[in-house]
Amino acid sequence: MIRIAICDDEAPTRTYLASLIRAQNCPCEVVEYASASDCLADRREIDLILLDIELNASGPDGMALARQIREDNSAAQPVIVFVTGYEQYVFDAFDVGAFQYLLKPVDEGKFAQVFARAVSQIRTTREKTARTLTLQSAGVSRTVPLDSIYYIESSNHKVVLRLKEGEFSCYGKIRDLEAELGDQFCRVHKGYLVNLAYVEGYSKTELTLTNGEKLLISKYKYQDFVKAYLRFVKRGADRGGL
Repeated sequence: MIRIAICDDEAPTRTYLASLIRAQNCPCEVVEYASASDCLADRREIDLILLDIELNASGPDGMALARQIREDNSAAQPVIVFVTGYEQYVFDAFDVGAFQYLLKPVDEGKFAQVFARAVSQIRTTREKTARTLTLQSAGVSRTVPLDSIYYIESSNHKVVLRLKEGEFSCYGKIRDLEAELGDQFCRVHKGYLVNLAYVEGYSKTELTLTNGEKLLISKYKYQDFVKAYLRFVKRGADRGGL
């Protein structure tokens, strides 16, 4: 379910945009706001906001609302699509990380294209956020986001997770984690399972991570690593947004 907000002071525009959303093949929950103040007062989490820039009601305009949304680090950040009749705001829109800028009257075909790409980005972000690894150590369970792991090292019947915020170790076998973690990670050596998202460069004998660490690549693992890394990079390029 994608949660969508429409913030526009004109009721007919809100109705029209809601009809365009319903015409897409996507399960959605839609909420409408007539002003930026109404939107700010409702603390529900939103995935996508269709936002008019020149709101006539008292209170912040759409651009000010977008800035407040971006400054709120405690809330999940929605995809912002500006829907406006004024072209002169296009550069300001990108200053607040807008995904796209649609001009009124909104073309149905253009809306469908932008909507599909926005939903794809939302789902990709959800998948990345949802992917975690849960491990047990000394009776304590710890859940680690995969994107916080640089690499996993095998050491004396333990696995050591080298994390952005330090490290975490527990009893286990690296080959079991290799099977569980899937294609974001690659075994480059009998002792190392690397997060491909943090590979900065490599030679035939070692790779360099974005944190500056260097790890050995086994000559027996090199070809498999290169294939896995290129597949990973290509998937990332294919999922790229506007």
